[in-house]
Parts: sequence; structure tokens; C-alpha cells
Amino acid sequence: MANSILQDKKECYITGAALNLHEHHIFGGKNRKISEKHGFKVWLRADWHNMSDYGVHFNRALDIFLKMSCQNKFEETHTRAEFMVLIGKNYL
Repeated sequence: MANSILQDKKECYITGAALNLHEHHIFGGKNRKISEKHGFKVWLRADWHNMSDYGVHFNRALDIFLKMSCQNKFEETHTRAEFMVLIGKNYL
């Protein structure tokens, strides 16, 4: 299991809180294992994850923001073609 490519600390990616955290795989479903392997995940406070209507699982804008942030970070050290092989969609 890889650490997050977006975070160095275990804290909410949105608020910086250190309590009541959930690990969120940025690319879920069929890409969940890829997210795990490559660190495409962030820590989110429970409400920002799936415990409120503004959480990432119910908030398309936040979901896309995390996907774009992840792809940007990945492309600092890899090519877009490599990202496309992994995820199959360009978010930038």
C-alpha cells in the first residue's frame, strides 16, 4: 500500500483536522486497487468523506477537484499517457 501522493501527514485534506478521519480512494470502483497501489488517496474528516451532503461522495465538484489535484501531482513525475493507461480518463 502506497502513501498518499497528495499528503505527507494524516490529516483532513480539506480542513487539516486530525480527528475522525476516513481514507478516501480518489478513483474508486474498478480503479480502487490502482488508487491503493499508486497513492491516489487522501484523508478526509468523516463529514467531508461520506457523512454529510457536502462530502466527496455526494459533491461532484469536490470529487472532480480531488481527481484533478491527483492527476496534476502524478504528472509531476509521470506522463499523461501513463496516467491514461492507469485511469483511462483525463481530468485536466
